[in-house]
Amino acid sequence: MGKLDGKVAIVTGAARGLGRAYALHLASLGAKVALSDLNLKSYEEFQAEAADMTGETTVEEIRARGGEALGFEFDVADRDAVFRMVDEIKGAWGRVDVLVANAGGGRGKPRETAASIVPPDLFDLVLKMNLYGTYHACSAVAPIMKAQGSGKIVTVASYAGKVAGIGGGYAHYGTAKAAIAHYTRYLAQELGPYNIQANCIAPGVIATARIVKLVGGSESSNSAANDIALRRLGTTMDCAKVVEFLSTDLSDYVTGTLIPIDGGWNRAD
Repeated sequence: MGKLDGKVAIVTGAARGLGRAYALHLASLGAKVALSDLNLKSYEEFQAEAADMTGETTVEEIRARGGEALGFEFDVADRDAVFRMVDEIKGAWGRVDVLVANAGGGRGKPRETAASIVPPDLFDLVLKMNLYGTYHACSAVAPIMKAQGSGKIVTVASYAGKVAGIGGGYAHYGTAKAAIAHYTRYLAQELGPYNIQANCIAPGVIATARIVKLVGGSESSNSAANDIALRRLGTTMDCAKVVEFLSTDLSDYVTGTLIPIDGGWNRAD
C-alpha cells in the first residue's frame, strides 16, 4: 500500500527537472497524477534531461510504471486554462488531494534585472509565471478541497525569495518567490478550518540540468558547495522527499510553514 493510494495529485511545471521529480515520486506513492507544463517535452532543451527520460513525456513515464497520469499543456498565467484543467481532473478522478504549484522560473540576466532597472514587461512576466500561476492553481483546487474537508497544498518559493543576491540582480524572480511564501501563510489561515494544509518549500542550489549548465560544470559546482553546510548541491530527490512529507499524513499538523531545502546554505549578502 502506498501512502497516497486512492489520492489525486496535481503538479504544475512537471515536464522536467524538479517538477518531473515531484510527479514521479508522488506516483510512486500511489497517487494518480495530473501534470501540466507549457511544453510537456521541454526536457529537450537540455541534453542531460533528455538522456534521463524513460518515456516521451513524464505522463508516459508514470504510465509505464503502472500509474495513472494525465497531461496538460498551457500557461499557468492563464487563469481560465488552470480552472479548465482542474475541472477536467475532477471530472475524470472525482477529487483533488494534493497540489504542488511548482510552475515558474526566471527570465533575463542578472545585470538587466536589478531591482530598480528590471524592465516592466519582464517584471510582469516573471510575476505572472510564478506568483500569479501559483495563485490561479490554489484558487482552482481550494473549493474542491473545502468540499472534501481535506487537502495538501505545496507551493514553491526559492532561496532567492529569502536572501537578496549581491548586486540586486534577478529582483523580479526573488520578489515573486518571496510573495509566494507569504501568500501561502495567508492560504494556510484561510484553509486550516477545512483541514487543508498549505506549506511552501524554498529550494537552494539543486543540480538540475538547467542549474548545472548555469553554474558551469563541476568546478563551479564545487565552488558553490563551499557555502553549503553539507558541502554538496541538492538533488531533485532531496526536494521530492520534502514534498512527500508535505503531501502525506506525516504533515497533518504542519501548515503555513516555509521549509528551506538548501543543505544549510549560509551565503553572506
